[in-house]
Amino acid sequence: MGPASHHEHHAGRQETVTPADRRERGRHRAAPRTETGRRGPGWLRILLPALALVVWVAVIGLGGPFFGRISDVVESTQSSFLPETAESTQVSERAADFTDSQFIPAIAVAQRDGGLTEEDQEWAEGLSGSLVDRGFAEEAGSPPVDSDDGAAVQIFVPMGETTYDEQVSGLRAAMADSAPQGLNTYVTGPAGFATELAEGFAGIDGVLLLVALAAVFLILVVVYRSPFLPVIVLVTAMAALCAAIIVVYLLASGGLITIDGQVQGILFILVVGAATDYCLLYTARYREALREHRSKAVATRAALRGTIEPVLASGGTVIAGLLCLMFSDLGSTQALGPAAATGIAFSMLAALTFLPAVLYLLGRAGFWPSRPRYDPDRPDAVRVVDHGGSAGLPTVTGKGLWARVGRFVSRRFRTIWIALTIALLAMAAFAPTLQASGLKQSETLIGDSPASDGQDALSAHFPGGTGSPITVIAPEGAQDQVAERAGQLTITDSITATAQDSPSGSLPLGDTAQEGPPGGPFEGVEPTVSEGDVEIQITLSVAPDSDEATAAVTDLRTELKEIDPSILVGGETATAMDTQAASIHDRNLIIPIILVVVTVILMLLLRSILAPVLLIVLTVISFASALGVSAVLFNHVFGFPGSDASVPLYAFVFLVALGIDYNIFLMSRVREESLVHGTRAGILRGLVLTGGVITSAGIVLAATFAALSVIPIVFMVQLAFIVAFGVLLDALLVRSLLVPALTYDMGRVIWWPLQRRIRG
Repeated sequence: MGPASHHEHHAGRQETVTPADRRERGRHRAAPRTETGRRGPGWLRILLPALALVVWVAVIGLGGPFFGRISDVVESTQSSFLPETAESTQVSERAADFTDSQFIPAIAVAQRDGGLTEEDQEWAEGLSGSLVDRGFAEEAGSPPVDSDDGAAVQIFVPMGETTYDEQVSGLRAAMADSAPQGLNTYVTGPAGFATELAEGFAGIDGVLLLVALAAVFLILVVVYRSPFLPVIVLVTAMAALCAAIIVVYLLASGGLITIDGQVQGILFILVVGAATDYCLLYTARYREALREHRSKAVATRAALRGTIEPVLASGGTVIAGLLCLMFSDLGSTQALGPAAATGIAFSMLAALTFLPAVLYLLGRAGFWPSRPRYDPDRPDAVRVVDHGGSAGLPTVTGKGLWARVGRFVSRRFRTIWIALTIALLAMAAFAPTLQASGLKQSETLIGDSPASDGQDALSAHFPGGTGSPITVIAPEGAQDQVAERAGQLTITDSITATAQDSPSGSLPLGDTAQEGPPGGPFEGVEPTVSEGDVEIQITLSVAPDSDEATAAVTDLRTELKEIDPSILVGGETATAMDTQAASIHDRNLIIPIILVVVTVILMLLLRSILAPVLLIVLTVISFASALGVSAVLFNHVFGFPGSDASVPLYAFVFLVALGIDYNIFLMSRVREESLVHGTRAGILRGLVLTGGVITSAGIVLAATFAALSVIPIVFMVQLAFIVAFGVLLDALLVRSLLVPALTYDMGRVIWWPLQRRIRG
């Protein structure tokens, strides 16, 4: 028997007991004697947690009212998120130069099969004349305009930039109640679609949060088998959310960031999920420490020592990844970076201060009815056995699911990582089939869309672009050429010039599709001139979100630049195009930046180069696999018309930043165990010791992101599925089997170039 170790028989096997094992057992036996002395005044041990509780209770009290107020700073206008350099943004910013009237247009449409009656005409006249008096319009709109086929009538309704949602809802109800029997009524146009989008996000601070909290509570009850701990953890998460909402509200109200409903919903979900994950990690360490130490003060210090590094490392990695979003061209994506990073920071702070303070005051009672008993001589649940695994490598003994997983990994490690890698790559092969080329405005909502129905009725009887024209700002000297070029488009229905003194805000230019009037298309027209420019509006015969409208904007931007490079083309269609282009730019720029940032952080954390690179590669493969499975289901099962261009970027940010979290939890514990027991034994111990808590954390995070699907918007539902599925894939397969099997096969070379400091 060598001096470095001796052998004990356990369960019919010969077990290697290292000097480190003997020191660890000795530390447990000595614990009762070392805890009898105080490490500080007794009043201080009570004052500090009490002070932490007072501060957090104050934060909860202050943050509660902000749940209702944060909606006041949410922007819903798509153009407000585009960069200032975008043509559509420049056109939108100059709109006030050409008319004093600033509004969001809505189109009221009424249609009757078989043709309108005289009663229908009188009803439309009365409705048009009463719009302002009844609060449905900011100023007088157009008189009723009959369709050529006599089956429909439309009314242009200028609505307020901040009150359009109430006006649309009121107008829809009024039209439905007062319309003659058999007359179908609709409210569509930009105001109609914007209202439905706002209604889709209306449940963010109510239904979404309740569903997420309920799902997390049920999971925590199963995990903890305690009535107290789930409540304590959820209160911790809500404390973090209150603090985050206060800061985000102040940033948005101060004009430092611009948030929309997507940012608000993701912030809520991210904070609840991340805070719960960090709480799970601390409670697992605290339970373990209470078994090793009689004093709850000593146990608290031990739990914090074991928790603070992985929580700060994982949270810091997520924050770094989120802050990379500030490189985005889109204001909403830019805002998500600091907003979500703020949420993660408060999630860490609450899990490392509020939760330890509550559990310290409660002690073992907080785990009731399964109170952890003080038992320093309790046999280690994870015992390393030499030569029990494949090829004579270490394995583990013990009962329980994760001990069995550890034995499975040690005996079939090469088969596991090769088979799983092939399976993930097969799933990832379908990722390019995700149709992330953008969605039409009428396709953004799930379920019934009255605005889309109204657009269909409008397009069936009137020019589809009514109320959503292409807007061109051009030098006054180039106005005739612009009108002539626009008139050459086969889908151009009318061309008007904006004027201050016109009741409708614009003046017709004549039939430019033909030869035009003798003096040119502007003969007899006096449009508003601002800084030498005029505003021209081109109404198309097709819907503004159609492929034909997109092609028309593209052609006009190319052809009009030949007339004068300063000409700008904007409007609703152009805004959607610029948003799509910005999303693609963000995706191509930010994804590589995030990969570099996260890799560098992992290298610093794990003191290795090879291990971080492998973890990043596996995480990216896992992300691509989730995207591939999602593409198949979106295209062939759920029947989505496509995906927003920003979906892959958002999914990547959360799956890579959050997916790497679980690898940090695992590998930081593996490194800790490897320094004592050697690499392969440390891998098995790290897997078994963290298996339960990390898997629970993954299920919790997947459940919280799945709650996003209650918002009836395609982007939110798709993001919810991709992230939830990807998190489960990463937590249950990649982190539980693939990473341990691959690193076990490689041995201590995984720590290259500092592998000599750790045994194999």
